[in-house]
Amino acid sequence: MRKAFICPSKYVQGENELLNLGYFVQTFGKKALLIAHADDVKRVKEKLDSTSKKYGIEFVVAPFKGECSRNAVSELKGIAKKQSCNCTIGLGGGKAIDTAKCVAEGDSLIIVPTIAATDAPTSHSAVLYTDDGAFDDYAYFKQSPSVVLIDTTVIANAPSRFLVSGMGDALSTYFEARANTRSFASVNAGLPCGYREGFTAPAKGTKSAFALASLCYQTLLEDGFKALLACKAKVVTPALENIIETNILLSGLGFESGGLAAAHAIHDGLTILEETHKYYHGEKVAFGTICQLVLENSSQEEIDEVISFCLEVGLPVCLKDLGVEDIGSRLMEIANKACIPEESIHSMPFPVTASDVAAAIITADKIGRLAQGYDQ
Repeated sequence: MRKAFICPSKYVQGENELLNLGYFVQTFGKKALLIAHADDVKRVKEKLDSTSKKYGIEFVVAPFKGECSRNAVSELKGIAKKQSCNCTIGLGGGKAIDTAKCVAEGDSLIIVPTIAATDAPTSHSAVLYTDDGAFDDYAYFKQSPSVVLIDTTVIANAPSRFLVSGMGDALSTYFEARANTRSFASVNAGLPCGYREGFTAPAKGTKSAFALASLCYQTLLEDGFKALLACKAKVVTPALENIIETNILLSGLGFESGGLAAAHAIHDGLTILEETHKYYHGEKVAFGTICQLVLENSSQEEIDEVISFCLEVGLPVCLKDLGVEDIGSRLMEIANKACIPEESIHSMPFPVTASDVAAAIITADKIGRLAQGYDQ
């Protein structure tokens, strides 16, 4: 059996760690293309100026317009070449990070998240959009980022909803990896580089990936609520440090080398509902996780544990929590989207139909509504 595991070359996390960014830049050369929103650059400018001066390096701040599109990537590649940049830095949220991945194409890449809202920073994949913001395609590169650098002070000062969303994304990691382990499904770690052209990953997950996914869930239960309180107070505590590592590293390695399953596929289905567009990725994934547990007929004890965690940190547990008051005839549209041939729902250890998904969504919604006290 062919197995695969993929991870960044280096992961570094700590308070005021941005002050050491120049050290990592100088391992590649003296000049770095910095891809970031202007607001994110402004938030950390003092630290960027300090590390630039200390290590004698230069940041070429790119005119990032907020969209990871082919045109944007092409333009930024041109700037990097013209300015003779030695490495690429993606600083900020998901689209800045994905744009940096596409520009670097797996070479000399430093990722600096300013929020812990998803597990994307460690991965070797990116999502491409059109210039107008519509989904275009996925891209996979020959390796994960060279360096993932986390300044926990910056993340502690970001809105706590981002951290909670990251916990929602991380919540699915163990359950989806468990499903892949049971079904011997292929995982993203085995994907070749380049833009996807209908291939199927030829490698299975490793025991190490499943161990990380299991630790991910365990740490959420132990430290999630304490980390949320710290983030609301804008202070760094051991619990917050643990959850930042969980949201970014444990979940990142767990999903990419352990596999996705029904939770993310149902998330993708939910995106057709306009009401859900104002909710973050991890918030929708959290409800998708409850749906997956219903689909699996998991024990009531396990479902109760997951719902209790969600309620404790403020994650959605039903459709109303995602702004959906009446799903009506759209239910089957969501279920059909979740079951398209290329979706991760087919990594479940049993066949899944759109009717199965629809039933799971309705049941999960009823369980969540009861837990929230909406239905008595």
